Amino acid sequence: MVSNEQDQSLSEITSAGSLADLEAIRVRTLGKSGTITALLKTLGGMTPEQRQSEGPKIHALREAVTSAIADRRAALEAAALDARLATETLDMSLGVSGGAQGSVHPVAQVMDELAEIFADLGFAVATGPEIEDDWHNFTALNIPETHPARAMHDTFYFPDRPNEAGEDGKKMLLRTHTSPVQIRTMMSQKPPIRIIAPGRTYRSDSDATHTPMFHQVEGLVIDRGIHMGHLKWTLETFVKAFFERDDIVLRLRPSFFPFTEPSAEVDVGFTWEKGRRVIGGDPNAANGGWMEILGSGMVHPRVIAACGLDPDEWQGFAFGCGIDRLAMLKYGMDDLRAFFDGDLRWLKHYGFAALDVPTLSGGVGA
Repeated sequence: MVSNEQDQSLSEITSAGSLADLEAIRVRTLGKSGTITALLKTLGGMTPEQRQSEGPKIHALREAVTSAIADRRAALEAAALDARLATETLDMSLGVSGGAQGSVHPVAQVMDELAEIFADLGFAVATGPEIEDDWHNFTALNIPETHPARAMHDTFYFPDRPNEAGEDGKKMLLRTHTSPVQIRTMMSQKPPIRIIAPGRTYRSDSDATHTPMFHQVEGLVIDRGIHMGHLKWTLETFVKAFFERDDIVLRLRPSFFPFTEPSAEVDVGFTWEKGRRVIGGDPNAANGGWMEILGSGMVHPRVIAACGLDPDEWQGFAFGCGIDRLAMLKYGMDDLRAFFDGDLRWLKHYGFAALDVPTLSGGVGA
């Protein structure tokens, strides 16, 4: 009986043409009411001699059928997979769907452009804290106590609280420029020094061309024998590289800043082209003019001395300008407030691809 059941079951398993047929055979043989299950149940009513004789045969039958079903199932599943793969094709000529892509903000792009240009001139990028004390932000820069910039309506001060004062009890504030980075660099590094200090700055001001938080870059050179000629050449080289034009004309006008002496406002020539102001060209032409883009000057001897250096030995120049304004002038943006609105439409229009890394060889604004 066991032999007949094994022959019949194995024959049915071998001829099963689908997984459904194979499952029906498994239920008929090994299910709760299956034929092999019924044989196993007869072992309880057998004598010890019969059980010793028939038991191994019935268990061997169950193992053989179970193994045969597993092998047949694997074969049927492999055949089904091969059949599916044979009918499925992938058209490699189809274009991929465009996934959502971000863009580099114009401010971040301009910061990268500045770093690339000044690195070629031998400058390093320096950073410092945005929460500053009034000594680094004002006093060390030769800004007197009575200067309007120290007033509450121009500067964001932190409220005085116990145990929260700055170094030596100095007032804490949001830095109004990146000049404190220059102070910290001169106090921590030995000359010669060549750095730019880009970063966020804060002032209490808001309109189409001013925001309470804006971005600024400042440059500093400290060395022996530095003079205004070095400053003018550096600025001309920078502006020409940034705006990618050789017809840039600069004009230095005498001015006053507490931290530089002599000081100069730097104007750049521009022309009107198709209703848009374009940096470069003849500023004295009928469609030309001048506009101020940055401030500069020779570092004041008092600032050098405040940083522990001898102003009779070391001289230097410094300059600063708004990164947001540079982006507006180069890429034709009119309202500074749009920089911080987070409008995806604006970012898609003015943003840059993540892989468009600025290089001098490829064009810093490419």
